[in-house]
Amino acid sequence: MKPTMIISTYPNKISITKIANQLIENKIIACVNITKISSIYSWNDKIENTTEYLAIFKTTQKNKKTLKEKIKETHPYQVPEIAEIAVSSINSSYLKWLADSTS
Repeated sequence: MKPTMIISTYPNKISITKIANQLIENKIIACVNITKISSIYSWNDKIENTTEYLAIFKTTQKNKKTLKEKIKETHPYQVPEIAEIAVSSINSSYLKWLADSTS
């Protein structure tokens, strides 16, 4: 069983909380960390300076494809960030919890 993390940013806490609860209920993810961030980026030829919410979804390799699809189909952004972070090392008790929570 291999762990993976997927990150994405959301415009508000409501949008990420809704999808996070669904993903946990359906055992696609074990958990998600959500934190408020400041983002500066180019969009439609303008520099945007906004507050967003960074979500770090924690799941397993077997669920990552489903997770990415769910993020894409439920995300409020036209072009959502869906970035995978490879986990090369994780403590065994956390990995067991992660596996148990997503199966």
